[in-house]
Amino acid sequence: MKVVVDENLAPRLARALNELFKGTHEVVHIRDLFGPAVTDLEWIPELSRQGHWIVISGDRGIRKKKAEYNAFRASRLIGFFLSAGLMKAPLVKQAERILALWESIEAFAERSQSGSMFELPMTSTRIGTL
Repeated sequence: MKVVVDENLAPRLARALNELFKGTHEVVHIRDLFGPAVTDLEWIPELSRQGHWIVISGDRGIRKKKAEYNAFRASRLIGFFLSAGLMKAPLVKQAERILALWESIEAFAERSQSGSMFELPMTSTRIGTL
């Protein structure tokens, strides 16, 4: 599984996940692929062209801005967006929740259609559909 962690989350989160899943999954931060300050309308179509990527994001704007939302829904990406509460949590809590939900993320990624968007909850083990 190829996973990209977006600009709204810490690069060290991506590095930690990459180390944990080395040899099984590739986890990279968006800055490592595109440099700083890449726009959603730049990286979404580019990663879509590259193939099946999983996106772990803290960017609620993708869900609220029409152009970004439409670009994501039309892409070959599958997105997992941190809930508002989880976005406010410390990095360690974010990492803890992502790890606790990792098997579910894998399962959703395998069976979901491209352009699907899900929400990672702060406390529940149930991943929500967006």
